Amino acid sequence: MGNAIYRLACRLFPLCRSITGQGVRETIGILGDYIAIERHDVPSGTRVFDWTIPDEWIVRGAWVKDPSGRKVIDFEKSNLHLLNYSIPVRRVMPLAELKAHIFTLPAQPDLIPYKTAYYTDAWGFCMAHAELMKLAEGEYEICIDTEKTAGHLSYGEYLHTGTSGKEVLLYAHICHPSLANDNCSGLALLTCLAAYMKSRKTYYSYRFVFAPGTIGSLTWLARNEHRLATIAQGFVVSCVGDGGGPNYKRSRRGNALIDRIAACTRCGPDQKPLNIADFSPYGYDERQFCSPGFDLPVGLLQRSAFGTFPEYHTSADNLDFIRPEHLGSSFRMVKDIIDGLESNWTPLNLSPKGEPQLSKYGLFPTIGGHKVNTDRTMAYLWILNLADRSNSLLDIAERSGMPFAEIAAAAADLEKAGLVENLGFGER
Repeated sequence: MGNAIYRLACRLFPLCRSITGQGVRETIGILGDYIAIERHDVPSGTRVFDWTIPDEWIVRGAWVKDPSGRKVIDFEKSNLHLLNYSIPVRRVMPLAELKAHIFTLPAQPDLIPYKTAYYTDAWGFCMAHAELMKLAEGEYEICIDTEKTAGHLSYGEYLHTGTSGKEVLLYAHICHPSLANDNCSGLALLTCLAAYMKSRKTYYSYRFVFAPGTIGSLTWLARNEHRLATIAQGFVVSCVGDGGGPNYKRSRRGNALIDRIAACTRCGPDQKPLNIADFSPYGYDERQFCSPGFDLPVGLLQRSAFGTFPEYHTSADNLDFIRPEHLGSSFRMVKDIIDGLESNWTPLNLSPKGEPQLSKYGLFPTIGGHKVNTDRTMAYLWILNLADRSNSLLDIAERSGMPFAEIAAAAADLEKAGLVENLGFGER
């Protein structure tokens, strides 16, 4: 699965995406090779709460030539070279004037930064600071062949239908250009997850939304405000292709079912617990879903948290930075969270007077005297002790401090052995 996600991320990486434009539509088209994604196009000028969908940005090319005629900046080599949403420019100017329109990272002199000018008329280029320092004095020819015109904001949506009328919202931002972890990784992972779930029967419906950051989530909220009551849980996915973290930021509510399950989820072969952070109003699109007018139970799931890794929003966030093994591990982490949502039943101990003799059921070694019990044995004991009608599997995982997946697997063993009864699904 990690290899499949990585291959999709490789297809997405070269495209120049922004909050509008052909790059977003091409990206949705690629996702459509995997799932029956529906594209929505919302016209420029449409009001979405306090915001207005801007004109569509069209890019045909951009470059800077030095006094000798050599291209020292070229959009064709990296779409990060162009300030995203730059207005058109065709001029000749001295280096001193050009420098006012060039963004670099002096502390990371070999990297190209990612910069945007979405809601203003500005122009500029991004380049490695070390390359800027090499530029000679003289006249430079500037060409930015772009256009802002009435068009559309596009976003993609796919619904996996469950048996209930309740939905889980899974969201990834689609606006970043060639940044592999942020967020080709999230787009690819959720798409492969949606394809994987086609054959799975679920209680919840799962709504996958791929939209531009901020203006895209606000547009989706404005167009779906009438049915937001169906959103029972959700989380935003980004930066899931590197080996850091993992990290989860709680929803504004702080104790939503999704928040609790994330806290009982583990990641990777070493079963690392997620670093759990309280909600803050700064971050990705979870802050729109968790704004006070909506207060949806939507968290943020990442490996390395945004802004904390040196590759963030630079040209170093490339396809070498994300790895199939980390994408596969992230996929299993997301799958475990979904499993937690789908399998949180309430067990009842059918032999509550003392501990049952687990070895009779093949659930405990016949040779005793061990200094410590295995995780599975401890899970059996916790379930049997707390299976008194009042605790779901999630309650037991929280009380025991054990991963939900371990508790769920142990509960399945106990049910098969006839030691516990399934009293039904618990959404608490």
